[in-house]
Amino acid sequence: MYKILNDINSPKDLKDLNYKELYALSSEIRDYIIEIVSENGGHLSSNLGTVELTIALHRVFDSPRDKIIWDVGHQCYTHKIITQRKESFKSIRKFKGISGFPKKIESEHDIFNTGHSSTSISAALGLAKARDLKNEDYSVVAVIGDGSIGSGIALEALNNAAELKTNLIIVLNDNKMSISKNVGSISSYLGRLRTGRFYFKVKHDLECILNKIPLLGKGLYKAASKFRDWFKYLIVKGIMFEELGFKYLGPIDGHNIESIEKILESAKLYKKHPVIIHVVTRKGNGFSVAEEKPDKYHGVGPFYIETGEEKSNNNHNTYSSIFGNKLIELAENNEKILAITAAMLDGTELKKFAEKYKSRFFDVGIAEQHAVTFCAGLAAGGFRPVFAVYSTFLQRAYDQVLHDVCLQNLPVVFSIDRAGIVGSDGETHQGLFDISYLRSMPNMVIMSPKSGVELENMLELAFTLDTPVAIRYPRGEAAVFATNEKTVYLGKGELLTEGRDAIIIAEGTMVKAATVVYDLLKEKGYDLTIANARFLKPLDEELLDYLFNLNIPIYTVEDNVLYGGFGSSVLEYYSLKNRNANIKIFAHKNGILEHGDKQNLLKLAGIDSNTIADYIYRDLSGEAYEKK
Repeated sequence: MYKILNDINSPKDLKDLNYKELYALSSEIRDYIIEIVSENGGHLSSNLGTVELTIALHRVFDSPRDKIIWDVGHQCYTHKIITQRKESFKSIRKFKGISGFPKKIESEHDIFNTGHSSTSISAALGLAKARDLKNEDYSVVAVIGDGSIGSGIALEALNNAAELKTNLIIVLNDNKMSISKNVGSISSYLGRLRTGRFYFKVKHDLECILNKIPLLGKGLYKAASKFRDWFKYLIVKGIMFEELGFKYLGPIDGHNIESIEKILESAKLYKKHPVIIHVVTRKGNGFSVAEEKPDKYHGVGPFYIETGEEKSNNNHNTYSSIFGNKLIELAENNEKILAITAAMLDGTELKKFAEKYKSRFFDVGIAEQHAVTFCAGLAAGGFRPVFAVYSTFLQRAYDQVLHDVCLQNLPVVFSIDRAGIVGSDGETHQGLFDISYLRSMPNMVIMSPKSGVELENMLELAFTLDTPVAIRYPRGEAAVFATNEKTVYLGKGELLTEGRDAIIIAEGTMVKAATVVYDLLKEKGYDLTIANARFLKPLDEELLDYLFNLNIPIYTVEDNVLYGGFGSSVLEYYSLKNRNANIKIFAHKNGILEHGDKQNLLKLAGIDSNTIADYIYRDLSGEAYEKK
């Protein structure tokens, strides 16, 4: 089936192929990616769009001597396949398999770990200057998307790179998308560049003609600069990159291997000049359903290749969809409610809100720092903004949350999706830190719902509070509890069961796990008290006092890193009260948690129901726990 791909075992093997064979290989790689992603899930559209580009990069450059940095890294599948990971690619995103992102521990060809957007230019510039300082000679290439290049850190890196004037090659992969459709002036600017090819052809021809004239050529070209600049601004409104100090090459067809190779070879000649190569690709290229809906197939679960339909028949409500629907309901009666996203319209389930309340929805692009301070400004102006953001991406705006929102006590609601273990995307995407860093911030209220209904109740409460509020909830299907869910009051948890032998205080998604532990130990003859914390800040001090006075062991359970988390806050409370509580904290002891399915990762972290039940049983009985 994979006639040419079967013989590709390293980047060097690409250099022996002719162009007919290279295009056949491109087709085979696409089929292979579709085959594996249809089974494992993963980032499909972005990888189908960069097959030819990746092949050209590895033919022109000598990896790993030359350094290729993949921004975000969700487009690195072809790179992995042709760098000795063709067979292990079958395990991608699986527990103990290879990662869906570049990982230095996997291969010498993965130069820099990535997972969040817009870091590639900074990292590549650092590598380039390290090379210069050591008087070494190799190329450094950053591959960045048109969505990522508009982010603050990427623009800061461009500013610095132009000043340092070193040999750095930036490949701008322009597919008109990030995850959702790109927004903002930079995206519009790139659109104009795509249609301004006539200018660049004329400019190139003019340079070639004048520079070939003996003795007079350079002078004539310099004299023609005024005409050149006038013509430039007439045809294209602002050549931003050249004005910044970069050599701009392109735009070129990102699916034409010959064209890409020629322009990459040209870029290598600029030894003391940073170069930007503008490559236009099509997201989802070669797979019709992904071409038609590139946002849907950006990150996708297992699917049927014939139809593109996902294999999962899960029709249950997710926490994300419950949030999105409840926000629409609340916004109907409160015109001050606004919704903000940072290029995650679909992932955070704000699409329906955006359609219904166009003037009250804002997608700021991949710019989490700006998003938070923008929300702060909206709140200062009298509105009630909700920033819907993944836990792992809110980390990028730590200072803005503290400096611009919390210190001013502005009523911004942070709807923190994908809190806790996320799963297959791995260590760069696990949401294991938000409790720890938000808990230390003044004025911040932190809630964690045990169910979909409780999420709705917490969202209602959030808009009645004149203070910053964070509601953290996990990825996936919302938990359901048989008992009637009650109104949520500020700083008040709830008792689900009252037993005589031990206490579990759990937050959020771990409440369901605690009820499983209750059932397991009930079979062993032990009766547990199960408490739902609900509020991670402020703590329910009245409930904690009551539980302490039961004088039985206390176990806290959270889907967050151990240090500075919920369990730590309970210990701090008892310590400040001079109470010597018998407490064990179940949490992630190490914030670095690999990729895999959630249940395996919970077990690996030691916070799955069976592990917790085993530990408590040993504590209470002194015997080993035996499952029936």
